[in-house]
Amino acid sequence: MHTRLLPLLIVLMAAVLLALGVPLAVSLAGAQQQEVVVDRIDDTARFAALAQFVTEPADTSGNDINERRETLSAELLSYYEVYGIRAGVFYRNDAPMAHAPDFFLPRAGEVRDAFEEALLSRRSHDPEQVWPWQRSTLVVASPVIRDGDVVAVVVTESPTGQMRSRILQGWLVIAAGEAAAMLLAVGAALRLTGWVLRPVRVLDATTHDIATGRLKSRVAEAGGPPELRRLARSFNEMADNVENVLEQQRAFVADASHQLRNPLSALLLRIELLALELPEDNEEIASVRAEGKRLAQVLDDLLDLALAEHSAPDLRIVDIGAVAAERVAAWSPSADAKDVLLTGVCPPTTAWADPVALSSALDAVIDNAVKFTPSGETVEVTVASNGDTATVVVTDNGPGLTDEELTRVGDRFWRSGRHQNIKGSGLGLSISRALLAAGGGSLSYEGHEPHGLRVTVSVPRNAPAGEADGQGLTER
Repeated sequence: MHTRLLPLLIVLMAAVLLALGVPLAVSLAGAQQQEVVVDRIDDTARFAALAQFVTEPADTSGNDINERRETLSAELLSYYEVYGIRAGVFYRNDAPMAHAPDFFLPRAGEVRDAFEEALLSRRSHDPEQVWPWQRSTLVVASPVIRDGDVVAVVVTESPTGQMRSRILQGWLVIAAGEAAAMLLAVGAALRLTGWVLRPVRVLDATTHDIATGRLKSRVAEAGGPPELRRLARSFNEMADNVENVLEQQRAFVADASHQLRNPLSALLLRIELLALELPEDNEEIASVRAEGKRLAQVLDDLLDLALAEHSAPDLRIVDIGAVAAERVAAWSPSADAKDVLLTGVCPPTTAWADPVALSSALDAVIDNAVKFTPSGETVEVTVASNGDTATVVVTDNGPGLTDEELTRVGDRFWRSGRHQNIKGSGLGLSISRALLAAGGGSLSYEGHEPHGLRVTVSVPRNAPAGEADGQGLTER
């Protein structure tokens, strides 16, 4: 969310700064040009005043040159030499009264347009805006009026290099200001997103802790917007209620299984006493005795499940290969009794796990594999590691499970309809899954070709939070 919210805020702030900066830059350019245009209008007005009483062009012999024309010519020449601005006074027929330099004439382009506009007794309108990347000139014309008639036109053509430089310098100042404002905006956006999203990050971390079994985790209500603080309080209330419900459920299961064991034990004892009065091969009493023992096993498993879901794991660095090899050795007699070959490939592999929980899970998985594998077949136990996770894969060659059954295996009290006559309560894998999940492990199931089941016990090789300074293990 941080990576989505922060760019959005930055883009919005950049848009605001551009919306302010671009008009400011345009206004600055317009102000610079307007200053130049006003200055040129004043100059043309002064030249028009000098030319107002020079009425006739000089002939080629120079006999008609008068003092005013000489003064005007000197002024225009000095103006050109000092400022580099071309200027001239032209009669209505385009003949020059005075001009500097000599080749400056109103023949074409902007100069001609400004000249014709001044003939209509109008001063030049604001010329088109000149931008820093353009290499153009600025033309201003002013009519020379005598007795209400336009007798000549003053035209100036100014280079724009200095004006464009001033515009560019102003733009650089604006750009520097925009960059500084953008940096401040980014800093403000970082602080704002951090302030807004800090409760969300805490809430996400706490939700993950609760989802992984740390039900005591709660969200700190300090910091963030009022809505998120209220959400944190509501989340804590919800977590308290969920924890209370789970505690009541676990307590009920534990108490019920514990309280039922005493009357069940008494009932089984009475059944044994009753069996003494009946023939030894009585099928009914044997069936009642078997169901009673199965019920006792279910109660024991329920108590184990309640304890597994409630107890905290004792995580430590464990040699998974050694634990798996030990369980293979422990179950080998049972496998031999069924004429099942139990083999193990258990290289040394370290991981973080609760040794008791891992041993219990392997016992449940290997027990099921041996139990459902027919005589003459093989059960293989293989230990491996992919760097982040250590796995113990138990593969059997039994009847296996259908795709639909694979989605349900491990559910509490669930057993395949094809295996109802085999001893078991349907809680062993559920207990194993709860024990492993408390330490960050997992159980997964898949089919084995051509028939059978492959069960994978996975435990993390990286240290859990708060253990061993958070460092992982080195591959062995």
